[in-house]
Amino acid sequence: MSLPVIFLDRDGTINYDPGYLKNPNDVKLIEGTGEALKLLKNAGYLLLVVSNQSGIARGLISDDQVKAVNDRINELLERFFSVKIDHFYYCPHHELFSSSEDCDCRKPATGLFTKAMKDYEIDLANSFMIGDSQADIIAAHNFGLTPIMVSTGNGREHISGLHDQNKMPKFTCLNLYESAKLIIKLKSGVSAC
Repeated sequence: MSLPVIFLDRDGTINYDPGYLKNPNDVKLIEGTGEALKLLKNAGYLLLVVSNQSGIARGLISDDQVKAVNDRINELLERFFSVKIDHFYYCPHHELFSSSEDCDCRKPATGLFTKAMKDYEIDLANSFMIGDSQADIIAAHNFGLTPIMVSTGNGREHISGLHDQNKMPKFTCLNLYESAKLIIKLKSGVSAC
């Protein structure tokens, strides 16, 4: 049986982004994140993070540090909200530090989504991508997902570039919690407007 998925960017969408987050003790969830993810999980969505982590290729953070931060996010979510991310996918590459042969996973490319499709039976027609960057929204368009942009993180800065590329988000929300409420309304057949 295929499941609907909420694909999520990590930094700037789930947690505050201080830039190349490497210390698990520095993880701070954006207000409403735990409540949002619990709402979505209770509504039957699989929660998958798809994140660019170019700091690995740049030598600024290690693979182990990214994993430790991911573990900390789930620890905070489970402890305070009894919910967790089902799987973290991340791209360790950067175009200036990796060859194009190395990488098909850096958003807006869709390699992370393709990997998720191999790991899980996903109902794409009823799945969403929530993020705060142009790369998140373009990746959603490229993979056939409904794109939602949040204003946390880089969301406010990136919207004009999407307009220029004719790749606008289907919806724009203040944060992850507002996105979750919108998705629940859509699932129940209530008009989003």
